[in-house]
Amino acid sequence: MYLAMNRFTLPLENAAAFEELWLTRESRLQDMDGFVSFHMLKGPEEDGKILYASHTVWQSEAHFRAWTTSEAFRASHARAGHSRTLHEGAPRFEGFTAIQHIDALQGG
Repeated sequence: MYLAMNRFTLPLENAAAFEELWLTRESRLQDMDGFVSFHMLKGPEEDGKILYASHTVWQSEAHFRAWTTSEAFRASHARAGHSRTLHEGAPRFEGFTAIQHIDALQGG
């Protein structure tokens, strides 16, 4: 499993517009091989700013890399420039490879 995450820091006054942009965005993730899930997460508020993180799970890093070079990626990010004025700086990317997985179905 590979988790790809981008963190966005926004002034509070931009939060509603940022959320609307994401909630109305056309996603093509579900059409990609190796895609597992996506979450847009709203984090804590501090000093007039709020943290958001997009969180995408893939079967492997290779599947994620294929997404980033696909036509579907370019199409789904065509409006990405509109969000740049909403958040501070560039999104911070973090990629993680799973070394352990425990879920509720494993029970005890």
